Amino acid sequence: MKERAEVKHPFVSIIVIAKGVSEYLAECIENCLNLDYPKFEIIFLPDKEARLNYKNVSVVPTGETCPAMKRNMGVEKAKGEIIAFIDDDVYPARNWLKNATANFIDPEVAAVGGPAVTPDNDDIMQKASGLVYSSKLVSGEYAYRYIKGTRKEVEDFPSCNLIVRKSAFEKSGGFKTNFWPGEDTVLCLDIIKKLKKKIIYEPEAIVYHHRRRLFREHLKQVSSYAEHRGYFVKRFPETSKKFSYFVPSIFATGVIIGGIVSVFSPFVRIIYITILVLYLLLAIKETTRLRNFLVMPGIILTHITYGIFFIKGLLSRKLEEE
Repeated sequence: MKERAEVKHPFVSIIVIAKGVSEYLAECIENCLNLDYPKFEIIFLPDKEARLNYKNVSVVPTGETCPAMKRNMGVEKAKGEIIAFIDDDVYPARNWLKNATANFIDPEVAAVGGPAVTPDNDDIMQKASGLVYSSKLVSGEYAYRYIKGTRKEVEDFPSCNLIVRKSAFEKSGGFKTNFWPGEDTVLCLDIIKKLKKKIIYEPEAIVYHHRRRLFREHLKQVSSYAEHRGYFVKRFPETSKKFSYFVPSIFATGVIIGGIVSVFSPFVRIIYITILVLYLLLAIKETTRLRNFLVMPGIILTHITYGIFFIKGLLSRKLEEE
């Protein structure tokens, strides 16, 4: 992988999508306007016309449509050489674009993603959700999406913090699926498989992502992610058919079937209890490390919820698109 170097700053179009003016939108826009970067524009795409009291922010009403189509419409309006996708409940660190765009010195790099860190001003239930996601016991090798990791090449990255060359975006055909979540998975797959280009994880391209609160909102989000990932195992196996995505389902199935079988078999009961105790000890250790008592039930419920809905997606003949 080529080292980064000092480069001229390309013009960047920041794309922010939402149904309307949300509680976090002002924070997102104001931090984008305060970026330490010389050349950029901001395009906000709500369903209906909205008045924002900010200069240099274009408002493009889209009508009621899915996030993928909103982002495509934003790119059509964009003047930038680089497109920076960010969600309305996310705000960037001041050096976000400077650190991300430095990677484009390598012509083989088509996209860059960075960690979406939980903000300090999130409440205790939101912070607990962020800690659950950042735990390797939950996210495994993908924990770098939620905390600073090591710079590397990746195959898939969420669109809440995804910076893409406009030329690569257009060559790939943009977002070609109405699935949500999951539209970013398809775009990344096109970049690495069809265009044969790289996606780089840049740990210094940091944004701050307000989390869904434990437990209901968090688990609803987890169930949606899991169902789509399960379905994508069949639809887009190149990046979704990985053993790590199956682990929560193996666990959830084992808890249910093992519990039933252990009633009739003392031998199975011993193995079952031993595995559960080891699992709970790992969850306790992680809760102690992260210093939040909500982490343990959060981890357990996240595993079970993901496992069940992953199977649901895997068995679905067709998943409804937005």
